[in-house]
Amino acid sequence: MSSRYGEFPGARPRRLRTSPAMRRLVAETRLNPAELILPMFVREGISDPVEVSSMPGVMQHTRDTLRKAALEAAEAGVGGLMLFGVPEVKDAVGSSGTDPDGILQQGIRDVIAEVGDAVVVMSDLCLDEYTDHGHCGVLDDQGRVDNDATLERYAEMARVQADAGVHVVGASGMMDGQVGVIRDALDEIGRQDVSILGYTVKYASAFYGPFREAVNSSLQGDRKTYQQDPANFRESMRELALDLAEGADMVMVKPALPYLDVLRKVADTVDVPVAAYQISGEYAMVEAAAANGWIDRDRTILETLTSIRRAGANMILTYWATEVAQRL
Repeated sequence: MSSRYGEFPGARPRRLRTSPAMRRLVAETRLNPAELILPMFVREGISDPVEVSSMPGVMQHTRDTLRKAALEAAEAGVGGLMLFGVPEVKDAVGSSGTDPDGILQQGIRDVIAEVGDAVVVMSDLCLDEYTDHGHCGVLDDQGRVDNDATLERYAEMARVQADAGVHVVGASGMMDGQVGVIRDALDEIGRQDVSILGYTVKYASAFYGPFREAVNSSLQGDRKTYQQDPANFRESMRELALDLAEGADMVMVKPALPYLDVLRKVADTVDVPVAAYQISGEYAMVEAAAANGWIDRDRTILETLTSIRRAGANMILTYWATEVAQRL
């Protein structure tokens, strides 16, 4: 057979797969520790860390172990930390979430004191961890989430988290208008330097289950009246346009793996950084399958993260952030 460029036998793509060195050289997508964000839970009223049973290796931290884990992540080169608070006492309006001495605000101050500006410190700005009904907002007299009353609480949360020293607030509640209200609240106290990561595309997913154990959620029912329908795509583009118009500095797609098509479209559309959250259910599935010997754990972790990066994520929230950063 004659060899002609662009046709077999002259063209042989396998030449670029001949060795680990060659495959590394021509790889189109790479992971970098600086692109990884570690979600962390700090729990009030415990003296020792508590492992989340559905997420092996993930802890509800004490304030002391939170600092140690934050330092370990920073030393591994992890780019960011996303902090979640787990309070002892909950009420209808999530008072602990706006208490300057609430567990999340204490955790922010502790981590900032430990790592300073060596890593970007982020905080979850949502009420679900703090409400006794488990919803992401306050309820009206008919038990429905009151969007606009919730926005007032989000403004208060933004102010106390900024006062605690956080670098980025993660607007995760999926209330209409939340990014604009949070931006105004921050600007009014002179905190134009605090960035907003908008949880722009957040689906009402079944994959959140283990996370609810991690934050000791009190939720009864579901969040389908404010989180997005997994069947919808155009709706995500509308949410994206609104968040950008309201001042989101960064945007997120959550979950990650089941929505790579949405992630790709978001990444192709915007001129701001795009995050994706590899959520608790994604983590738990891999860990469970690996524990049963059904998959190669280490390879699967890297493959899932690479696929999220390939789909367009500039940043990935993953519970494996420190481990992967140490391996890269």
